Amino acid sequence: QVQLVESGGGLVQAGGSLRLSCAASGRTFSSYGMGWFRQAPGKEREFVAAIIWSGRSTLYEDSVKGRFTISRDNAKNTVFLQMNGLKPEDTAVYYCAARKTNIISTMRSAYDYWGQGTQVTVSS
Repeated sequence: QVQLVESGGGLVQAGGSLRLSCAASGRTFSSYGMGWFRQAPGKEREFVAAIIWSGRSTLYEDSVKGRFTISRDNAKNTVFLQMNGLKPEDTAVYYCAARKTNIISTMRSAYDYWGQGTQVTVSS
C-alpha cells in the first residue's frame, strides 16, 4: 500500500513558478512509476508528466513541455513537479499518482494509487 500526499500548490501570477511535491509512504516507492495529473473545473482529469523509478525517462503533455519538469528523490520518497512560466490555463487541482509497474503511462487507469490533490491557481 502506498499513500501519497501533495503539497506546494497556491495562487501565482501568470509567468510565475511553483514547485509541487508528493511525499509517498511505503518501502517500495523507488520501484514505482510516478505521474502528475491535473483536473480543471468541468473537465476530465488529464495527464501532465510521468517518470520511471530511475528518473532517467520522463514524458510530458505537449502543453507543458519546456515549462514543467518532473523529478524524484527516491531516498526521500518524494516526486516533484517544477512549474515555470505558468499560464491561467494551468489552473487546476494537481494530483500525484503511483503505479506498481515501472513503465511510463499517460492513462489514469494505469495508476494504482492517488493523492488527494493540491490546488494551483494562476491569475492573469
